[in-house]
Amino acid sequence: MIEEFMGYQRPNGEVGIRNKIAIISSVVCVNHVVQQIASKVKDAVPITHPLGCGQFGPDYSNTLNTLIGLGKNPNVFGVVVVGLGCENISSRLLAKNIIKSKKPVEFFDLQDIKGGSPAAIEKGIILGNRISEEARELKREPFDFSHIVLGLECGGSDSISGISANPALGIISDRIVQFGGTSILAEFTEWIGTEHLLIKRAIDKSVAEQIHELLSGFLENLKNLGINFLGVQPTPGNIQGGLTTIEEKSLGSIAKAGKSPIQGLIQYTEKPKGKGLWLMIEPSLDVESMTGLAGVGANIIAMTTGRGSPCGNPVAPVIKLCGNPKTCEWMAENIDVDVSSIIKGENSVEELAEVLWLRMKKVLNGEKTQAEKLGFNDIAIWRNTAAPFQYMHCK
Repeated sequence: MIEEFMGYQRPNGEVGIRNKIAIISSVVCVNHVVQQIASKVKDAVPITHPLGCGQFGPDYSNTLNTLIGLGKNPNVFGVVVVGLGCENISSRLLAKNIIKSKKPVEFFDLQDIKGGSPAAIEKGIILGNRISEEARELKREPFDFSHIVLGLECGGSDSISGISANPALGIISDRIVQFGGTSILAEFTEWIGTEHLLIKRAIDKSVAEQIHELLSGFLENLKNLGINFLGVQPTPGNIQGGLTTIEEKSLGSIAKAGKSPIQGLIQYTEKPKGKGLWLMIEPSLDVESMTGLAGVGANIIAMTTGRGSPCGNPVAPVIKLCGNPKTCEWMAENIDVDVSSIIKGENSVEELAEVLWLRMKKVLNGEKTQAEKLGFNDIAIWRNTAAPFQYMHCK
């Protein structure tokens, strides 16, 4: 029997599991305008951020390409970009690139609208509603799982995550790959100490060398700057949760990616070049990571959390799974899949992976995640300006 889900066909051949209207601010100055527009348009989500002006170099590129990627995400039917009019990441530039995905795109600048922000909000609502009406005419169709791009995330990790939720998700990641889909593991600083395991899974010598160079170069740059990485990882919350070393945290983190061969490494705003398992270069901050995953095309994200986390994403549904019995009880409203029976000895990792698979299929078919129900639409764009990261612009 062929596994299928019901999704939305996009003009460029991709498939969405949501049919959202993205209202995007090109610059921080119009965030309120964007929020007001999104609140008045059916199925709209605001994509706001504190950036967009006076940026340069890799910092500029990250912001520009992330916003373009969010607009192109297959879960987005159409886009309205709102700018101020004097920023260097302009509404026109964003729209020009997003429209390459062949979806409906509108844009305008507040400074060009007589009447200021109230008139701009009114204009945005008109444009957004026009796209929303068109979106509601599109119906779900059956697709196989080769159209799924799964983002792998963890946050608020504890000593239980690595032997419960993470390996359960790893089974699902492998299944997506086996079905011809794509899986992406981010958070490269949480691979430190496990690079020898990842290198063994590289499809060729070139990919193996990239993994080695990435992690060794990162640690060497920190050393030259006099920075002790142990002061950053594990985080205070990780330590309180029982993780004592970065190696312990990394072993749990890479378990999310199962056992599939690693096809290659991609930059923070770079789409995978094919199907299978990919590693994304991103420095392990939950919301930045999920923003990056959605920005490179993930149509669903699975996040493991031991200590608990409520965050979500405006365009890609985020499924939360947790293996800590206390967290599952205290933060039940934020958890989608309780896998704590693994720790209690009541179920195996494999059995709970099947529970996660069934929940994921429901989400793919339109059932809302807890983060969606509670309205968590979190965005944070990685600001790539720090010297330790400059070496990462590798070929």
